[in-house]
Amino acid sequence: MATDTQAQSPEKVIQIRRCACVVKGGRRFSFAAMVVVGDRNGRVGWGYGKAKEVPLAVEKATKVANRSLVSVPLRDTTIPHHIIGRFGASKVLLVPASRGTGIIAGATVGAVVESVGIKDILTKSRGSNNPVNLVKATFDALTKLRTREDVARLRGVEI
Repeated sequence: MATDTQAQSPEKVIQIRRCACVVKGGRRFSFAAMVVVGDRNGRVGWGYGKAKEVPLAVEKATKVANRSLVSVPLRDTTIPHHIIGRFGASKVLLVPASRGTGIIAGATVGAVVESVGIKDILTKSRGSNNPVNLVKATFDALTKLRTREDVARLRGVEI
């Protein structure tokens, strides 16, 4: 039952958390999933879903991710300039790299930049390595990216 949006955007499951609620008869488990969705062409989104079963949690997170897609400016196979993203105690540094470098990143940040469509980038995460905070810090950095044309238009200058 895949829609067109989901067919274009294969999801990457970043994290699955199991939560236990202790009740009279024992423990009742529920699951939370964090998912990143991207079209590998400059659009990416993330979602968080909770349910009693893992597949339902992933499905809910994918729906949320598809609704929260953002556009990221790319320059060839990398990003226009270096940038630092912050969320909570996590900091993510994204540095453009020359063609052929590949994605030099940890699993969490690597999944996000791969979903955007970036093929060459250097990254460094500092502070907390909590996957949820790393994804949010990476999105903070990606949404702060600007192209030369955007900056020139904002300043009212000719390039």
